Amino acid sequence: MTPVPESLLRELAPQVLGAVVRRYRDFAAAEDAVQEALLAAATQWPRDGLPANPRGWLIHVAARRLTDEIRAEIARRRRQAIVMLEMTPEAAPAPDAVSPTDQDDTLNLLVMCCHPALTRPSAIALTLRAVGGLTTAEIARAFLVPEATMAQRISRAKQAIKASGIPFSRPAPGELNARLDAVLHVLYLIFNEGYASSAGPALQRADLANEAIRLARELHAALPEHAETTGLLALLLLTDARRAARVGPAGELIPLAEQDRRRWDAAAIAEGVGLVSDALPRGAIGPYQLQAAIAAVHDEAATVADTDWPQILALYGLLERMSDNPMITLNRVVAQAMVQGPQAALAALAPLDTKGRLAGHHRLHSVRAHLLEMAGDREAAVEHYRIAAGKTASVPEQRYLLTQAARLATATA
Repeated sequence: MTPVPESLLRELAPQVLGAVVRRYRDFAAAEDAVQEALLAAATQWPRDGLPANPRGWLIHVAARRLTDEIRAEIARRRRQAIVMLEMTPEAAPAPDAVSPTDQDDTLNLLVMCCHPALTRPSAIALTLRAVGGLTTAEIARAFLVPEATMAQRISRAKQAIKASGIPFSRPAPGELNARLDAVLHVLYLIFNEGYASSAGPALQRADLANEAIRLARELHAALPEHAETTGLLALLLLTDARRAARVGPAGELIPLAEQDRRRWDAAAIAEGVGLVSDALPRGAIGPYQLQAAIAAVHDEAATVADTDWPQILALYGLLERMSDNPMITLNRVVAQAMVQGPQAALAALAPLDTKGRLAGHHRLHSVRAHLLEMAGDREAAVEHYRIAAGKTASVPEQRYLLTQAARLATATA
């Protein structure tokens, strides 16, 4: 028996869910049916071999399961003599009506999940689960909230869609703009989890990063004049260009300052710079364009010493005024240290200890450790490196932080 690659099922899941939801207009029922189809694939494909069209196979099985459930529900209602039926067998296509060559519905599913019945945070959480395939714990870490809170949010999102009576279907062209901010944010978060995994043994998940870039390309092709869509694609390309240089031979984390820039993807950098250069002059500047501009400044510097830190600090200042994301403040503080010195940055870092979602977060301790090391306080730096290592769920990040603490402890002894 040949095991089914987990990456294949993860890649196919949102495509299949999108196709099934588009036909049946019931997200919760479609999600359950797709999960059953994926379990069937994991059992049958190793025994019977990979089908010629895996995606079509999964759509067929999920549709058949869902159709069986619909017919069973109709039969139950008839037995109970309910006079009005919400659906008839004819309302749902037979399994054979599902074409295995249907288009990839992943982008449609992403837009559909940003449902008008949902708040933006709930829509983003649901979409990360359905489209990105992220676990509830991973989504919770992205939002800096407890896992139980996120589980309730996702459950309430599904209930809200059902209770609203608004069809779970593709929006009309005029409705897309109302959902676009949430769609862009979802792609951003999916990419972030792929580029820097929040938990587990691997530093990055290339499948997630690649999928986010692919969907961003599709969205940009559909909305080529939308500056923030262009800015997001530029940001993803400029950030992903460093992927190969971020990981050492043993899977260890290599920070930006120590990366071999010859391993950066020059073609991706050129494309990203071209996109952000095209987007910035169009009018109102948004956060993705600014982040892309920051990434471009990093990528265009031949060495760490050549980096234009004053420009990066100024761009983060603009970005901070647009967003309440505490991670932006943290990144701005790092840039501030490079321009104004570590003491000024440490003073700017202090308010984050007692307010906001970053209080107690491992990245706050990690940045403080780095700043303390820059300031020459090695003992305090060791302490915060160790605290940060104890709070992260990423194994490569934990090892890096412990290595930094050990290095400083040895030098101090």
